[in-house]
Amino acid sequence: MVRQLVSMMICVLACVAPASVHFASAQTVRPQMEQGIAAIPPTPEIAQGLFDLQDAPVITRDEAAVPGWSVSQGGRVVGHIASTWEIARSVGYSGRPLDVMVAIGPQGRIVGARLMQHNEPILTLGLTDQDIARFVDGFAGIDLTNPDGAGDGPDMPDIISRATVSTGVIRDSILRTARTLAIGRGLLPGGGIDRISFEAKDWPTLIAENAISHSVVTLDTARAALSGAKVPVPAGDAPFIEVWVALADPPTIGRNILGQQQYTRAVGALGPGDVVLFVASRGLHSHRGTDWRKTGVFDRIVLVQGDRRVPITDAGYVRVDKLATAGAPETKERSLFTIPPDGFDPTRPFTLELTATRPDSAGNDLSFVIDVPYALPETHLVPPPPEAAPLWQLTWQDKRFAVISVAAMQIILTLILLFQESVVRRPKLWRAIRLGFLTTTLVWLGWILNGQLSVVQVVAFVHSLLNGFRWETFLIEPVIFTLWAGVGLGLLFWGRGVFCGWLCPFGALQELSNVIAQRLGVPQIKVPHALHERLWIIKYTLFVAILALSFYSMTQALILAEAEPFKTAISMQMMRAWPFVAFVLVLLTAGLFIERFYCRYLCPLGAALAIPAKLKIFDWLHRRPQCGRECRLCETKCTVGAIDPLGRINPNECVLCLRCQVVMNDAATCPVLKRRQRATPAVGGSSA
Repeated sequence: MVRQLVSMMICVLACVAPASVHFASAQTVRPQMEQGIAAIPPTPEIAQGLFDLQDAPVITRDEAAVPGWSVSQGGRVVGHIASTWEIARSVGYSGRPLDVMVAIGPQGRIVGARLMQHNEPILTLGLTDQDIARFVDGFAGIDLTNPDGAGDGPDMPDIISRATVSTGVIRDSILRTARTLAIGRGLLPGGGIDRISFEAKDWPTLIAENAISHSVVTLDTARAALSGAKVPVPAGDAPFIEVWVALADPPTIGRNILGQQQYTRAVGALGPGDVVLFVASRGLHSHRGTDWRKTGVFDRIVLVQGDRRVPITDAGYVRVDKLATAGAPETKERSLFTIPPDGFDPTRPFTLELTATRPDSAGNDLSFVIDVPYALPETHLVPPPPEAAPLWQLTWQDKRFAVISVAAMQIILTLILLFQESVVRRPKLWRAIRLGFLTTTLVWLGWILNGQLSVVQVVAFVHSLLNGFRWETFLIEPVIFTLWAGVGLGLLFWGRGVFCGWLCPFGALQELSNVIAQRLGVPQIKVPHALHERLWIIKYTLFVAILALSFYSMTQALILAEAEPFKTAISMQMMRAWPFVAFVLVLLTAGLFIERFYCRYLCPLGAALAIPAKLKIFDWLHRRPQCGRECRLCETKCTVGAIDPLGRINPNECVLCLRCQVVMNDAATCPVLKRRQRATPAVGGSSA
């Protein structure tokens, strides 16, 4: 259920978020960024600290399928190091590279980790680099065969609550990099050839499972390809060459093809990392030829894997006299070739290129190539140990009830807004619903679930689009993700008011405190409309400043983002230094006299939401021709001053509280309805 809910929310955000517009451009920007950033190589001093060595070791760069560094001391390899940026392309909450050096020992355990590079705004969260370093150090000793702590190693270090996304990305990238490095260096089973399992199978079954690749070229095809040859190829449908290719190392393949004795002799003579290639053919052309007897190289065949061409020599060559498996075809030549491990990975797809050559009448060679692609089926590979579940999956599982409650709040709010006509005609019902929902938003969503959205998340989202968008970075915070999913959809249907008016805990705190202030007789200040409109500039300027500054320094941008009181009042519940608490108290005090003072003039998040809210499809709030001309009551009642003197509602400022709709439909309040009621008896009397 949790995965289905996450999938649905991803689809919603993919449809409504700017990612759908900018994802293509992000995919083109990201490779350019990655090419320009290199992993920081470890120094001998760093390696000495990671492996707790007495003396500085020797570090050797390994340019293998899994790049990294080997660490040696006294002629003995003591372990390996890899970079999370190089292996896992780890990107933090800031959208910038996050690089951790991960060291593993010969037993397949993490022996140490060191934070090398980050751009995370941890200082603004009340954390230091030492806090993150202690978290990274906690991975020492983790058993990669049981990364979730089921083995005899230590448990995973706890995620730092105030830096959930950053430390979550660090956790996942360390585990992924260490596991990939351990498998690549042969310290963990996984990805290698299964040399133990055996199941009796006949030739047609091996062909059907792609354990043996097959290709055939007819005489007519070869004749056309070698047209002009001095000795022409005969015409016909018979095979010019029919070839079969397989890796014989897995017993289910090699033992079935060769038989027990011949298979044992073939694999018993292999050196470390060597593999056995089986090739059989029939037809007019030979896959072996005769020149190899003089040169030691089988010049007619070569292995191609990526950009690398692997020649096949007579070292380890064995001629096979007969095939043991049932259903095998009649073949002319059968060969076993030993392929050394230098640059060749038998677990990856490769192609056997077989070249046919004939001289023409002028003495020049005519040739064409027959390609036989091969990929060892996964059933013949050793399965790797289970990978640790990504943190976002564990988090969603742990917080599934919180997610369900937030989704339920959004569903209830949707019903309120869809059936608002029935609600606004009952002022007492509307007020009960309004105050009850805001109280739930403040206490449950804000103080208990810490579900307060922030302009910081908007900035991080923009940077992720430019530096490489990754869903898992945002999925680490289930409550926040669920909120954004609903808010993103709500922006299309109703505008920014879905969040600002109903789901913002700090907005709820302001409105509820103002309700209490009004009941206590605190006078309300009416800001002149001309000044009111000009003060809007502050929050839009603040949002643009935070976003622009983030491209220069994310840390400085988040310091400026402290203009948001959300972290102090909601996330940390006033448990901060006195200047932050004093700032919140000033804003709340101002809100006692000017309802939603902060929302009106200072909130950069509200400004950020107002921009995409321009895409709002529907206009759910009703107005009458008399509004602003004969009556300005709604203007005076508006919570945030979103109604101008002409009676028009500014969707950029409206928080969708529905108060104006209540006034319009209340016959005891709305002057237009009052006048209609007075006119109705008179009309009835004259008709009588």
